Amino acid sequence: MAAALPPQLKQIQHHLRTGQEHEKRDPVVAYYCRLYAMQTGMKLDSKTPECRKFLVKLMDQLETMKKELGDNESISQELVGHAHIENYALKMFLYADNEDRSGRFHKNMIKSFYTASLLLDVLSVFGELSEENFQHRKYAKWKATYIHNCLKNGEVPQSGPIGMEGEEYDDEYDVEHGAASRPSPHVLSKEDPDANTNFSNLQIPPGAHAPANTPAEVPHFTGEPCNPVQPVPQNIPVVDPSLLNAMQQGEVRLTPEDYARAQKYCKYAGSALQYEDVGEAIQNLQKALKLLTTGRE
Repeated sequence: MAAALPPQLKQIQHHLRTGQEHEKRDPVVAYYCRLYAMQTGMKLDSKTPECRKFLVKLMDQLETMKKELGDNESISQELVGHAHIENYALKMFLYADNEDRSGRFHKNMIKSFYTASLLLDVLSVFGELSEENFQHRKYAKWKATYIHNCLKNGEVPQSGPIGMEGEEYDDEYDVEHGAASRPSPHVLSKEDPDANTNFSNLQIPPGAHAPANTPAEVPHFTGEPCNPVQPVPQNIPVVDPSLLNAMQQGEVRLTPEDYARAQKYCKYAGSALQYEDVGEAIQNLQKALKLLTTGRE
């Protein structure tokens, strides 16, 4: 956005920045980041003149983008759009989580954790977050701040899921400038019902590599240089031979819910292919074929 962001709408600044970063890399991500920012901005302040002016310009930008992307199913169909954003966010989360668990702490993984949390925010434009995505969002945002603070203070972060009790994280964490200090940070304590969340059993989505357009604009830290990130080879699943010449069995009666689930798997497969994730695409297509031919998952 060319217009300056009013202070009252500061909460959406990072979502707008993420949208701007993806303007050319992934216009679908850019569109939904701005849609989330607009919807959230309307709730924050739509009455003061400067906020109203800013939000009207944002709405005009969204209308223009919607016309330009009108042929894209991720824009015209909510189910596909949801799959697109969720797939991107969780792959970014997985990339950062893999780096974290391997003890490779660097700027890209911090940015990826935080951007994943922002995109999981964006998923709320499609409805309430699932419990799994809610936990991924919370963990990613906290991890980004925790690792950033450790590196800034010259400490070695602890890899993998750890208790969040007593750690500070802030919804206004400034990834671009590496600033985690803002007024009134939220402090997780024993009195907080979410403070002792156990992330050891966090369910990580399938796939094993970061999106091709993982953000490169990251905060600058002082300290020891990090080892370069090596690409992780994909594990391609074995195709079930029984599905190669699949035909529907005679007595199978599919319900509307079965058709909807099969469609969902196909959309997820298409979304995975946008990020060259062949393994996940194959898994989803096999699920769809099995459901359509047997009536079972």
